[in-house]
Amino acid sequence: MTKRPPRPRCASRIAGRQLLTVLLAVAGVTDPERVLRESRVWVNGRPVRDPRARADPLRDEIALDGKPLGLPFCRYILFYKPYGVMSYFTDRLGRSTLADYVPVPGVYAAGRLDFDSEGLLLLTDDGWLIHRLTDPRFGHPRTYLVQVERVPSAEALETLRRGVVVEGRRTRPAEVELLAEEPDLPPRPVPIRHRKNVPTAWLRMVLYEGRKRQVRRMTAAVGHPTLRLVRIGIGPLTLSGLRPGQWRELTEEELQALAALLRPKRRSTARNTERR
Repeated sequence: MTKRPPRPRCASRIAGRQLLTVLLAVAGVTDPERVLRESRVWVNGRPVRDPRARADPLRDEIALDGKPLGLPFCRYILFYKPYGVMSYFTDRLGRSTLADYVPVPGVYAAGRLDFDSEGLLLLTDDGWLIHRLTDPRFGHPRTYLVQVERVPSAEALETLRRGVVVEGRRTRPAEVELLAEEPDLPPRPVPIRHRKNVPTAWLRMVLYEGRKRQVRRMTAAVGHPTLRLVRIGIGPLTLSGLRPGQWRELTEEELQALAALLRPKRRSTARNTERR
């Protein structure tokens, strides 16, 4: 007997047009394809039978047996991760985790930050969004403020921009700017260890991939170890209005901006929302 995949728990507010079979499963329908074949599903006043049909749960009127399809929608949370916190909700070593700050069950980080890094995390139960943000094929921008040892030369900055070899693979081109002034950031609970007579500098870096400890490995490769790392942006999302340890739901404007970034561009020959 074939085991059914787990039922999706929520409908994405970001993905736009989604498979009706998925939306029906989110609503608790155990056999969506059979329900479609029986002409029990209507979209915008028309019956839909094709199991490949899609609809937008935010724009389209979806009915099952003549009643609006009730859908639980996914949640989207911005969290300012402090220094010394794991990007998980549990830790077998007893370290501080997201559970110490965000009392929302069922959400996960769409991309992680190291234990000793700080800044923006997006927490959600939207599997489509997590895939879009974490799969390196899509190359969405992530913005960091990086404090490094010594002041990088123009040559070192250009090397970072072009990409450096990390674990046998060259990183993608990045945007790198040497800041003239130290950014206004909350103090870190564990101060940076400064070495006598060794100056530091701050960089603003925008990366289009998310490899493990990538920023730290990139700056080390050009001779400027990272001392402090703060992620301040994920695509259009920023830390604005948050302090370390605080979280909030995304606004409608932020959801729309995220959707514009992540949704695949429609072709001019795209088919209609429903297939008959």
